[in-house]
Amino acid sequence: MLAGIIIICIFVIAGIFTGLNVVIPYSYSQYIAVAILACLDSVFGALSANIGKNFKLSIFLSGFVCNALIAIFLVYIGSRLNVDIYLAVVIVFTGRLLNNFTSIRRDFVQKFDDKEAKYRDKKNKKVVANKD
Repeated sequence: MLAGIIIICIFVIAGIFTGLNVVIPYSYSQYIAVAILACLDSVFGALSANIGKNFKLSIFLSGFVCNALIAIFLVYIGSRLNVDIYLAVVIVFTGRLLNNFTSIRRDFVQKFDDKEAKYRDKKNKKVVANKD
């Protein structure tokens, strides 16, 4: 678990440094934006699956690569047809990203509420025991 977090942090730092030092031509900006959203969707989906205890690395990796490639392909087709399909792709992946984030947030809030309830129950048992 700790090794995975360290690896993720290393890749995030490497990505930040790469992003700061690489200039992307304007003509590729739609492709990069959609690919980033698709990859973020996969990462948040993996976090949500991990919290739900049904994470599988093969599904994450295939989703990470395939989502990005399909999104880029849709943007390419849209640019060839002179239609702004990338906007639809951005909307879909943003919606999925927000759904995954909502799921993660609910799980954390539920865990916090459960811990708070256990603490409250333990405190109430002590108070009742002291009254007797």
